[in-house]
Amino acid sequence: MIIGIPKETASGEKRVALVPETVAKFVRRGLEVAFEPACGDASWYPDKEYETAGAKPASSAFDADLVLKVQKPTREEAGKLREGATLVSFLYPLVNAELVRAVSERKASAIAVDMIPRTTLAQSMDALSSQANLAGYKAVLIAAERLSKFFPMLMTAAGTITPARVLIMGAGVAGLQAIGTAKRLGAVVEATDVRPETKEQVESLGGKFLEVKGVEVKAGAGGYAAEQSEEYKRKQAELIAEHIAKADVVITTALIPGRRAPILVTDSHVRSMRPGSVVVDLAAEQGGNVEGTESGKEVVKQGVLIVGHPNLPSTMATHASQLYSRNLEKLLFHLLGKDNAFKWDFNEEITKGCVIVHGGQVVHPKVKEVAGVA
Repeated sequence: MIIGIPKETASGEKRVALVPETVAKFVRRGLEVAFEPACGDASWYPDKEYETAGAKPASSAFDADLVLKVQKPTREEAGKLREGATLVSFLYPLVNAELVRAVSERKASAIAVDMIPRTTLAQSMDALSSQANLAGYKAVLIAAERLSKFFPMLMTAAGTITPARVLIMGAGVAGLQAIGTAKRLGAVVEATDVRPETKEQVESLGGKFLEVKGVEVKAGAGGYAAEQSEEYKRKQAELIAEHIAKADVVITTALIPGRRAPILVTDSHVRSMRPGSVVVDLAAEQGGNVEGTESGKEVVKQGVLIVGHPNLPSTMATHASQLYSRNLEKLLFHLLGKDNAFKWDFNEEITKGCVIVHGGQVVHPKVKEVAGVA
């Protein structure tokens, strides 16, 4: 089997699917690796390191049996897949039905790393979590750089400087990393999440958990939050309104798979914040958690800076690529047999969860319904 590593073509994308460290492991297993020249340049992995690891340059990585990408392919790239090949990348198939059909038309297979079940067995393969971890960290650094205040409390000859107040909305992987990072920088950190079970995690990192009380909370599944009732949203908005007006920084992280990101911060919330405050919206690419977010832009509304960077992991491309590469290594070593052929065991939870198209047939039930294929 030949593994192909194409250069990413999405605007602003600096990551690469496999780094030389992982390439060497695949080569030792008996797999061939072909890379598109300069595929790792933007993440500081030069061609010579790929060749040292045992990979060979190729004019088209899409000629391979197994094509590994970070971003979902374009329609044109999907059209380069050869019959019988397998594509592995972020696909978001529930909202990219046309792309799913394009892979199916090529009689190829597709594995969506964003559909890997968030279970104990799959932790080492969870690319969503590895990249969200980076996003949470970088969001705090951006906020600290943009805010015209110190994060920590300072006692100086000129008097005491009070610490910045940071509100993190969502205590998933990105949110927890943001809490820990903001706390290490010396801020007073508060956090809210629709899952009350995250309270212990928030407090273990030094944050104060803001809990919505007196209303039923719907449980989520697979590590994600569920869409909540209107009553919950109203009470959550009241809680947020009270604390957001005091915050110097707000970081929002809420996502719902296959749907637009929920609005958590309204225009009225933004108006209540002090001029010079900063909001970093990690859901910008999925529509945003903040009214006024513009994906790919930093805009000032009511004197508040709203940062809508759509791809923060790419701004830390060296480590983002390394972590993603290790995720793919664990995933593929799990899916491949001793003969380096795919096992395609659809009774196994990881295969069942992330294989979207197999041999040209859409096999994932939810995706099949969305894509409108038999």
